[in-house]
Amino acid sequence: MNDMTPHRPARDAARVDLVLVADMVERGARVLDVGCGDGQLLRMLTEERGVDGRGIELSQRGVNDCVAKGLSVIQGDADADLLAYPDDAFDYVILSQTLQATRQPRIVLENMLRIGRRAIVSFPNFGHWRIRAQLALRGRMPVTENLAHSWYDTPNIHFCTIRDFVALAGEVEAKIERAVALDSGGAPIGFKAPWAFWNLFGEQAVFLLSRDRR
Repeated sequence: MNDMTPHRPARDAARVDLVLVADMVERGARVLDVGCGDGQLLRMLTEERGVDGRGIELSQRGVNDCVAKGLSVIQGDADADLLAYPDDAFDYVILSQTLQATRQPRIVLENMLRIGRRAIVSFPNFGHWRIRAQLALRGRMPVTENLAHSWYDTPNIHFCTIRDFVALAGEVEAKIERAVALDSGGAPIGFKAPWAFWNLFGEQAVFLLSRDRR
């Protein structure tokens, strides 16, 4: 499929960050989608990129939805089950809007880079100006479109900002091959903008990482 091929309905209905993730994956790659939910991204990758795709999903409902779509998905936990995979088992390991819900984000990221040649991570940015404003002016934990749960029932246990993630990537010796921040309208922020600007105006971010294996 070239750039002139019309988008399929699955892509048209997908979240913007999922479309960005899909575009970062090479055709025919071996892919593991961690926390794959109902399989929307995995199906898009299979149909559009021809990947050899596998998935891990914590919820039984999500696994059932994926299997009903004909996807190869098993029930599993990112914090515990990535340890079972051998080194370099995949070309890409993807974690979409899930890093902040893991118990040990650093270990999860290290395992992603161990078992995959590249890792793709997307997450909501807790440094966005609207979140800062809600904390400063209202003195309460923020609720936004990308962070829609109240503090007492949220699955997110490790909030981070774009700058936090950039620092974590450096700590685990990961190379940032590509990064995209999305504004409140879902549009990418200028590629040459500094991290501080992205951190203030990006509601979410998508990072493509690799590790020097020498």
